[in-house]
Amino acid sequence: MNYQLVLDTLIKELVETEKVPTLLLHACCAPCSSYVLEYLSNYFKITIFYYNPNITEKEEYHKRVEEEKRLLQEMNFKYPVHFIEGKYDPESFFKMAEGKEDLKERGKRCYDCYHLRLKETAKVAKEQGFDYFGTTLSVSPHKNSNWLNEIGKELSEEVKVPYLYSDFKKKEGYKRSIELSKQYHLYRQNYCGCIYSKRQSEQENRGLVYEG
Repeated sequence: MNYQLVLDTLIKELVETEKVPTLLLHACCAPCSSYVLEYLSNYFKITIFYYNPNITEKEEYHKRVEEEKRLLQEMNFKYPVHFIEGKYDPESFFKMAEGKEDLKERGKRCYDCYHLRLKETAKVAKEQGFDYFGTTLSVSPHKNSNWLNEIGKELSEEVKVPYLYSDFKKKEGYKRSIELSKQYHLYRQNYCGCIYSKRQSEQENRGLVYEG
């Protein structure tokens, strides 16, 4: 499925019908949020949902939360963007990761981590009556967009709230996120967030900037 085409078609329908639905948008970090917010805030009334128990170091977690909040204050949007911080519960991540600690990134542990975060997003979207739910994760080249959209579809059918299909890497979305990160002087981390990602990054000594 061409997920960008699906999103383009939806946006075209919204523009033609002059509808502005509400969207609960899971965000992993400020850099990933930047382009996605710039893009989607023209068509949706967005609430950012910050739920990332995979960020297992408390200091790192709070640093990323504050960067997300700062970005929302400094960016200009057509429609106001709100913020909800989910429960910080790294215990749920460690429980999910049991037996998968030594797997490399982009494997089963990451798939289950996507599911963990999107499931909570879908739950909150249902409870609070949002028209759609989605995630910024697909903007990152480190994230599997097919997995994200498959999980979103599954959870959408479960909670009866439409999932916003996306592949935000398309249309040079990742490139734009880098430009916006520089413009707003955003903290851009060099690992996903969990201790396993950090360990792999240190072992490989990649020194790369990581988003997601």
